[in-house]
Amino acid sequence: MGGSINTAHAGDAGRSDDRPALARMFAPRSVALVGVSGRPGSTMARPLTFLVEHGFAGEIHPVNPNYDEIDGHPCHPSLDAVPGPVDLVLVMVPAARVIEVVHQAGAVGAAGVIVFASGFGETGDAGADLQTRLRDAAREAGVRVLGPNCQGLLYAPASLCATFTSAAVRARAPREAGVAYVGQSGAIGGSILDLANEMGLGLTAWASTGNQADLDLVEVARALVDDDAVRVIMLYVEAVGDGAAYTDLARAAFERGKTLVVLRSGRSAAGQRAAASHTGAMLGNDAGFRLVSQRFGVIQVEDLDELLAVAAARAALAPMRGRRIAVVTTSGGAGSLAADRCAEHGLALPELAPVTRDALAPLIPDFGALANPVDVTAQILGSDDAFGAVCDTVGADDSVDAVLVLLTMVVGDNGRKLARDLVRTAQALDKPILVAWLAGHDLTAEGRAELRAAGMPVFASVDGAVRAAARLAQAAVIDAAPSKPRIDRARLDAVLAGGRLDGEALLDALTVSRPQSSIVNSAAAARAAVAALGAPAALKLAGGGLDHKSDIGGVRLGVSAEAAEAAYESLMAAARAKNVPVAGVQVQSMIESGVELVIGATAAAEGFPPIVTVGLGGVTTELYRDTASALAPIDADGARALLRRLRAWPLLDGFRGAPPADVDAAVDVIVRVSEAMAFGAGRIGEFEINPLIVAAAGRGAMAVDVLVSPPAAVDSRDD
Repeated sequence: MGGSINTAHAGDAGRSDDRPALARMFAPRSVALVGVSGRPGSTMARPLTFLVEHGFAGEIHPVNPNYDEIDGHPCHPSLDAVPGPVDLVLVMVPAARVIEVVHQAGAVGAAGVIVFASGFGETGDAGADLQTRLRDAAREAGVRVLGPNCQGLLYAPASLCATFTSAAVRARAPREAGVAYVGQSGAIGGSILDLANEMGLGLTAWASTGNQADLDLVEVARALVDDDAVRVIMLYVEAVGDGAAYTDLARAAFERGKTLVVLRSGRSAAGQRAAASHTGAMLGNDAGFRLVSQRFGVIQVEDLDELLAVAAARAALAPMRGRRIAVVTTSGGAGSLAADRCAEHGLALPELAPVTRDALAPLIPDFGALANPVDVTAQILGSDDAFGAVCDTVGADDSVDAVLVLLTMVVGDNGRKLARDLVRTAQALDKPILVAWLAGHDLTAEGRAELRAAGMPVFASVDGAVRAAARLAQAAVIDAAPSKPRIDRARLDAVLAGGRLDGEALLDALTVSRPQSSIVNSAAAARAAVAALGAPAALKLAGGGLDHKSDIGGVRLGVSAEAAEAAYESLMAAARAKNVPVAGVQVQSMIESGVELVIGATAAAEGFPPIVTVGLGGVTTELYRDTASALAPIDADGARALLRRLRAWPLLDGFRGAPPADVDAAVDVIVRVSEAMAFGAGRIGEFEINPLIVAAAGRGAMAVDVLVSPPAAVDSRDD
């Protein structure tokens, strides 16, 4: 890795530089621009112009044999002709010449290069081959590469603006908020920079990683996490190739008190891999990314506006410690809309304390509303201090975690006065204040400017403000791993060491209860097996190619010894009709009724940690899709929390007078399955119990069917 940036200034260009590569790239002492244009206004002239205009204090070396000087800077014929050391090389030559320049950069001791050119992996097989050769060249030369097909980077602490995007023309100097952006898409990155400029949000750092031949988004963001100048990092993510690296990034941000705000594309079902188990099929292709993000408090958003607004709010406002919102509005209608949206987004509108309502009473007209939402009415605008006092009073209520202020047609001097009051309240309050101004920008420009100067984002809609509040309320969910493993790892390892995964052997190794069973290959043997059980039995088709036996009529329940032969023959006929190869018929003892759950564990794609999923089980699993998931392994408290998240939880808790189920037994199975998946990483692809029948409290839980498959395979299963 290139290491931490964490460098406030570039220092002396003539001194040797032992800083990590990324520090030298973001805060270089000298920059060479290979292929820079001397034609004013051209795209490839912009990087030199931006370096100068943004006040870069290091040495600037244009490299182009066609010029003697550009804008007063001596122009060198080649990179090796540059006097003194070079930290960063901006490569502005066509794709075919890039590799040559990378080798030259290594020869002069550069830390890294930024490749703007397209014509690599995004263009087809030939371009992909060229990109592979670029990656190899970077390794041979000992330099780091940002790009190709990227728009470069900005780093305000070093006054570095190494890009050609026109959005840099009006890039603002950052406040102390410390907001950074890293994204794969160059066009999206340019839009983010321009939109941030428009809303008055100066970015401390901005990087476009492009095709990611070498440096990728996660590595750049990881370095920014260690940067003291950065508090909030926006990420635009198209793909994460290394789940372990993303997990490390999210964990590091959480541990250092930094906030990641992520907008991810490419989550559609079209990218979902095939899965044999119910739980695997229901997880979706981004489950590992989503669950890692949830565990470590990464805020996930849905669009660019939300990405910027949430990042700005998180950087400028006090933290939100819960999901309780107080609404202060100049319009009863807007307050009603906010109440509806809060309910939709899982935010509570608590009842204000009596002391709060008593303090509000003399401030609000009689036809206003003291309840939450608090309707101050437009009449309050005639009082110099009333609106600010209302916000102070509501914000001080201990039952409130954040205040949402809705302004309608509050314009001109009134708007400016209210904005100043809101800034004062926000600076004094240890809770966030979010503002939605439902009026035209031209009529409210001065008031909006007051808020933005203080770093407070202004939302254009009620829904936008409420969604942002919901995102800010997201908290890290640290599902602890068991402090003392429940499973016998040596016993499990012995089962996994065999050539074929055996579901029943796996259950036995985990000491998960299962019914008595045997495999028979004749009608007479079926009758004898049922008779030996001494009670009605379940008969099921058995074989490695049967994922969901009920789908082909492969299950018979409550079969007596007298009916066993006929049941056997009908099951075999069903198998022949569906042309399904079977190993025989499984004869299994019937068990007492209870709540049917599915307990599944799946090896997540792209190197993310394994996932454990619980849900309502049986044949309706995929119909109702009532599931909850977490990263494996998980402890008992985490397992119990998963069960409580199910819509079916009342069935376990004693619904309509029914006795409570043995939740402790279900929790024990969940923990054991999660431990098995974590310990068996690389050897188990999917592991699912469906159903796990949970009997009444104190009577245990029984794994009726089990499916297990190796990683990235669906052809070795034991039901």
